[in-house]
Amino acid sequence: MIEIKPRRLTGCSVSVPGSKSYTHRILIAVSLADGPCVVKNGLQSEDTLLTMAALRQMGVAIDLVGNRFNVIGNKGNLIAPEKPVYLGNSGTSMRLLAGVAALCRGVCTLTGSDRMKQRPIQDLLDAMSNIGVKAKSIEANGCPPIEIFGGSVRGGKTGLCCKISSQFLSSLLLIGPYTKDGIDIRVTEGLVSKPYIDMTVEVMQRCGVTVEREGYDHFNVPGGKIYKAGTYVVEPDCSQAGYFWGAGAITGAKIKVLGISKNTRQGDVRFAQVLGKMGCVVKEESDGISVKGSDLKAIDVDMADMPDMVPTLAVVAAFAKGTTRIENVAHLKAKESDRLGSVVNELVKMGVDAVCTDSGMTIKGGHPNGAEINTYNDHRIAMSFAMAGLKVPGVIINDEQCVEKSFPNYWEIFAELG
Repeated sequence: MIEIKPRRLTGCSVSVPGSKSYTHRILIAVSLADGPCVVKNGLQSEDTLLTMAALRQMGVAIDLVGNRFNVIGNKGNLIAPEKPVYLGNSGTSMRLLAGVAALCRGVCTLTGSDRMKQRPIQDLLDAMSNIGVKAKSIEANGCPPIEIFGGSVRGGKTGLCCKISSQFLSSLLLIGPYTKDGIDIRVTEGLVSKPYIDMTVEVMQRCGVTVEREGYDHFNVPGGKIYKAGTYVVEPDCSQAGYFWGAGAITGAKIKVLGISKNTRQGDVRFAQVLGKMGCVVKEESDGISVKGSDLKAIDVDMADMPDMVPTLAVVAAFAKGTTRIENVAHLKAKESDRLGSVVNELVKMGVDAVCTDSGMTIKGGHPNGAEINTYNDHRIAMSFAMAGLKVPGVIINDEQCVEKSFPNYWEIFAELG
């Protein structure tokens, strides 16, 4: 456990690691590319290293040199691992690699932690079956572990329900070029977390593959194509930036996150705008985006397109005047933890009037107390509640090592705030 001590912040600039979401996607694309590739500034965290290890099991040569991934793309000629691929509680790895496993010659088993075995994936498996891939939940409960019978993928048309995760769609899009007939996907329900689809499409286009689309309803990827080898740079992670912007909001200090631009495809960059609506001063500067806190006021906000920012917003809302209503994020119940219920539980410990709703939560702001915070092995809960400790005494974060899932040096950077 770690106790966060309140301190006066005078304003500062911080750097955050490369985007976790981009790192997963670029690692997959270059592993399927037509030769040697370099990925610069890729995030090296528990989740992304699980993706890297899985790709190695599938026959891809990947080496880490400093902050670079050196990858020898093998044109999609993957082999089925001899042993089950363990993916911990990385939902991104499980969902994106389920599609990749369809390219492996043989039977590929993907498994994970106890929590992973409760996270639904049946909608993706059903869509894979429609394009000629035999895929099943081993326990027949719609959750991992899953078994993929891979090889040559026919492709074709499929419907896809994306009300649980946009990653189901990203998984199929990423392997589209390696299908015989291409892939034609119509979203039948959803789509949650739309900006992550824009990120997937951007990565594919950067790697030389065109994606035809009609908004977020219909996508077509031609078959018989291949990603192009090259050097790819991962931009800073806007999800991680949010913790420092939130710290600025709560403490009143001006905190700038370097290297972030409003022009990014990352939807979480808009969290700064949310804080602006709560009364913060938000500035886009030449070298990043800064947030300076002021008197915070409650807002009503739809967070469907930036669900990872919900715990961060909830903690900020605990210090705002009025009742904040966070809506359209019911799918957070199936994250690393029941993220809605977990956040509400810990806010209540701090003396905050917070409740879950059918699609989100409401938080009545005021003057939170210190408390011992259970993180539920959820990195975002640990990092979000740490912000509160900058303002109120007695905030203790249990199992602080869980941040290694996405931000291994979080506590080091957090300690340098001043």
